[in-house]
Amino acid sequence: MLEMLMAGGFIMIPILLCSIIAFAIILERFWTLRHSKIVPQEVINDVLGKLKNKQLTTRYLKDLRDKAPIGRLLSTGLLNAKHGREIMKESIEEEASHVVHDLEQFLTALGTVAAVAPLLGLLGTVIGMIEVFAEIQIAGAGNTQALAGGISKALITTAVGLTVAIPALVAHRYFQRRVDEIVVELEQRSLKLVEVVHGEREVNEEGTGPL
Repeated sequence: MLEMLMAGGFIMIPILLCSIIAFAIILERFWTLRHSKIVPQEVINDVLGKLKNKQLTTRYLKDLRDKAPIGRLLSTGLLNAKHGREIMKESIEEEASHVVHDLEQFLTALGTVAAVAPLLGLLGTVIGMIEVFAEIQIAGAGNTQALAGGISKALITTAVGLTVAIPALVAHRYFQRRVDEIVVELEQRSLKLVEVVHGEREVNEEGTGPL
């Protein structure tokens, strides 16, 4: 494997850097975009319980922002509830745009890796083929074994570039879809909170409510 990578030439360096970046982002996003981390049910139940018992304080709502992304939306909405339904809803939507930005962090970089890696591989192959044809001009085309070896080395970068790009592209699509699903759930739960606060929904006796 090491010999194959060395045979690819200097273009292998940026391709390997792309693979490291992609791997790091994929691990980080898998850890960050867990449902239990974004929309923990215990946080929602706690908010509903305090809302039902009228125990919401400014200090609690500020601390709620640091517990989870859903906490940021619920806290923002509750802090603006006194200004009316529309203001509460608008404040949640504004905060949601910041939450979405955080959820999409590094996805652009992952998409860039998926696009750039195969191009780097192709560039390495083109450079390798140029070297092969330069060798033909000098030594002629009689040594077919040497030419075949040179061509195979030239194609290594394309193979490695695609090996990096394909999982990066799949992961990018998966995480983008995951973010979309999370955003929909955050919006639904936040809108239900607006309805609870303004008497359009009720919280049950256990304080676990409709969110």
